[in-house]
Amino acid sequence: MITQLLAVSQPVPAGPVVQWGWLTITVANLVVILAMVVVFVLALVLPFPSDREDEDR
Repeated sequence: MITQLLAVSQPVPAGPVVQWGWLTITVANLVVILAMVVVFVLALVLPFPSDREDEDR
């Protein structure tokens, strides 16, 4: 029973890690951050939808 509880409480490996100077980040977190930056830039660049009547005036 105790060994089963200890097996469950072991930490899960984080996966591959990218180290750049003092910065250490997992690849999964880096992918999420890059996707968020891409969505943010697209939100700034893409125009808002507008009515066709507003463009004629």
